[in-house]
Amino acid sequence: MSNPNTESALTESALTHFSDGLPRMVDVTGKVSTHREARAEAWVRLPPEARAALERGHNQKGDPLLVAQLAGLQGCKRTADLVLLCHPIPVTGAQVSVSLQEGGVYITATVKTEAPTGVEMEALSAVTIAALNVYDMLKAASKAIEITGVRLLSKSGGKSGDYAAAR
Repeated sequence: MSNPNTESALTESALTHFSDGLPRMVDVTGKVSTHREARAEAWVRLPPEARAALERGHNQKGDPLLVAQLAGLQGCKRTADLVLLCHPIPVTGAQVSVSLQEGGVYITATVKTEAPTGVEMEALSAVTIAALNVYDMLKAASKAIEITGVRLLSKSGGKSGDYAAAR
């Protein structure tokens, strides 16, 4: 519900998931399905002991990077179950990449659809779920693992047009 004591730079009309102060799923009934694509990223910062455990490859649960990749794909497909006002959409393509780099584990996801609404949330869900699985797989080595830098890198298609994050 709206809080009359809180001032905001955004008006209620700018927030498409609210109508008369109440949450709603945006009606996309009349919108034309178009090709849409979104790309997101996340980082999992590893303290030395977690990185060493990953590099040794001795994990009773399996390969953390492979498990994270598969979890990211599943997270993409389950977005509408987890993000309350998201539409369930047909994901026509999804790719999740998980790699060990100098800064930690770097995760990207690209998601595609032909739908009346975009796939930004599916791409963000994919990288976030992948990152949570890296944490889960390596938490025995360190609880100081950090998930950072979750953000939308780009999107194309739809009424709002293309977007590319500043590097």
